[in-house]
Amino acid sequence: MKLPNYEEERLRTDKEVEYVYLNDEEYSNFLKDKKYYLKTYGCQMNVHDSEELAAHLENMGATRTEVLEDSDIAILNTCAVRENAHDKVFGYLGRCKHKKEQDKDFMICICGCMAQEESVVDEIKTKHPYVDIVFGTHNIHELPNLIVEHKNKQDIEVYSKEGDVYENVPYKRDSKISAWVNIMYGCDKFCTYCIVPYTRGKQRSRKSKDIMHEVEDLISKGYKEITLLGQNVNAYGKDMDCEVSFAELLEMVAKSGIERLRFVTSHPWDFTDEMIDVIAKYDNIMPYIHLPLQAGSSRILKLMGRKYTKEEYLELFNKIKERIPGCAITTDIIVGFPNESDEDFKETLDVVNTCKYDSAFTFIYSPRVGTPAAKMKDSISKEVKEARLQELNKLVNKYSNEKNQTYLNKVVKVLVTEKSQKGEGKVCGYTEDMKLVNVEAPIDTIGKIVDVLITDAKSFSLDGKLV
Repeated sequence: MKLPNYEEERLRTDKEVEYVYLNDEEYSNFLKDKKYYLKTYGCQMNVHDSEELAAHLENMGATRTEVLEDSDIAILNTCAVRENAHDKVFGYLGRCKHKKEQDKDFMICICGCMAQEESVVDEIKTKHPYVDIVFGTHNIHELPNLIVEHKNKQDIEVYSKEGDVYENVPYKRDSKISAWVNIMYGCDKFCTYCIVPYTRGKQRSRKSKDIMHEVEDLISKGYKEITLLGQNVNAYGKDMDCEVSFAELLEMVAKSGIERLRFVTSHPWDFTDEMIDVIAKYDNIMPYIHLPLQAGSSRILKLMGRKYTKEEYLELFNKIKERIPGCAITTDIIVGFPNESDEDFKETLDVVNTCKYDSAFTFIYSPRVGTPAAKMKDSISKEVKEARLQELNKLVNKYSNEKNQTYLNKVVKVLVTEKSQKGEGKVCGYTEDMKLVNVEAPIDTIGKIVDVLITDAKSFSLDGKLV
């Protein structure tokens, strides 16, 4: 299975494909009295994919367990973005192998982005023959067939090229309060360090009418918050003729009446003035934007294929701050990209000092086989990269803590989503600008938007009590 060249001539069908679950007795009872264990690695897209995987398994009669040793089938939904995710999966396979040695009927499945990598599939074949089923990001909907047809040999069913966009896909949602709504699949940006266009395929947008149908269904079921989801969410519709733009879709969903609306992850290149206007116009579009920087040096940004300069990014950042008062902005930053100089890294620190992000996800560059950056000569030592990451994190945490301190003694609105792990009598949830708050409040506040007085501020969370 070879990595496809999606940069060749685009092919897209406008065929609408509705997923139909095979609900006959063979399927609906095939996993009756069985337990499944589902472990998810990676991004929000993988989390949402796991909601689909759970629905398939439960439609087949299985029930979920959070204990691997109690399960009859284990599914590892994997991420390919960084090396450590790869290592964690293969490390965890050791536990799965031990379980299979004790129970020969125990089934092990690997799916997700790692399954779309040829080198990983080869590694599974040669070093992990006890794995039962391997399937990719393009054929999640075929899991029931793969399980039913499994014949005690290693089944590898990975589509090298994406297919149609399926509608009416079942989901076993993790929450009854907040929901992901996928508006597109794949990505066409081809940043030189990123494996996603190869593992997730070219961009395929869902039709707006299908998205709105899902949104309206969620509202009717009492959901308070919806997050529009895409690998490059604000490029929505660019692959389709006669479709709406992302800004238009955002406005359509805002008008639906959902109490809170968010979106992730946006690309600075596709962030339009129209988007900013729509966000500023509607109170139910939350004042929180994740705006990946990746690097503060225009030279490195060009090598990364990011399509914007440092100056263009800062212009956009300032425009958002000016036109959306109180908007929180978070970011992603990579250090140690091939041949990043001390001056390049200093420019990244300069941008952080300018933007003073609410928080940031920071990473050491991880080469991924099949991407252009993996072929670049790298002269930076591991020690230098780790020192840069430490310096960056110290700066990011400083500003994150300073931002959180500004919430002390203020009253904020919090959507309470679950019990807090910070002690009895506490629940937790998020402010409008995506600050995690642990609240002294009764359990019946879960699912409600409540006023909370902030009593303590830490670097990564806030504490408060009901007003």
